[in-house]
Amino acid sequence: MDPGPVLITGCSTGIGRATAERLAGRGMTVYATARRLDSIEDLRAAGCRTLALDVTDEESMRAGVAAVEEAEGSVGALVNNAGYSQSGAVETIPMDELRRQFETNVFGLVRMCQLVMPGMRREGRGRIVNISSMGGKLVFPGGGAYHGTKFAVEAISDALRFEVRGFGVHVSVIEPGLIRTSFGDTAVGSVPEHDGPYSEFNTAVARATASAYDGPFAKLGAGPEAVAKAIEKAITARRPRTRYPVTASARFFIGQHAILPDRAWDRVVGTSFPRP
Repeated sequence: MDPGPVLITGCSTGIGRATAERLAGRGMTVYATARRLDSIEDLRAAGCRTLALDVTDEESMRAGVAAVEEAEGSVGALVNNAGYSQSGAVETIPMDELRRQFETNVFGLVRMCQLVMPGMRREGRGRIVNISSMGGKLVFPGGGAYHGTKFAVEAISDALRFEVRGFGVHVSVIEPGLIRTSFGDTAVGSVPEHDGPYSEFNTAVARATASAYDGPFAKLGAGPEAVAKAIEKAITARRPRTRYPVTASARFFIGQHAILPDRAWDRVVGTSFPRP
């Protein structure tokens, strides 16, 4: 089915960019957005319409949604992709950085949903696709901030799905595993420098994160195109699934975590992460 105009956040790289290119290539009306317009100007050649949109800025979000509604009547499908990973031991993360993590990954996502819903209700249909992670179902050491945001996305999406279904709006969650993008580099670079009791641990977190994308486990991952394919299914299926795990790594780790008691999971991850 044709979802109508699609609005995607965070299209400068990775999953957002791959999704914009894939959907536009299939003839859909795609509004690709990013904080810096120059970072997505080349997507025009792929058939996308581009807008500057910062999910941490209220006026920017309002203006982005208003621009789509003025041109199209309403947003047909919203893909909440903008996000990043803040890594490091919880005690070492500056509160400003923790707040920024939640502003981007959670509060911006919620506000975008709030802004598109009136138009979707008027039309009696719509799709909301929230990009979570296998990290919304399980936690790796040193990832408390990031995992906290993705657990929140999972919970909010479950509530939203129930609340908006009567208006003809479907909500789906995408749960990628290891995806070969610049995401891993950002996560490694976000680990705080700390000379105290977490120094070796934070160094190990950075090393383990890098090896997950470059080492043997990378074989269980995929490129961003795999996620884009799942997003396409979520916005075009007549009866979309509530969740779409993507990659073998996501299915493996989510399945393993589901059957292991908490302390057993701690022992499993303890093989890759030292205790502080």
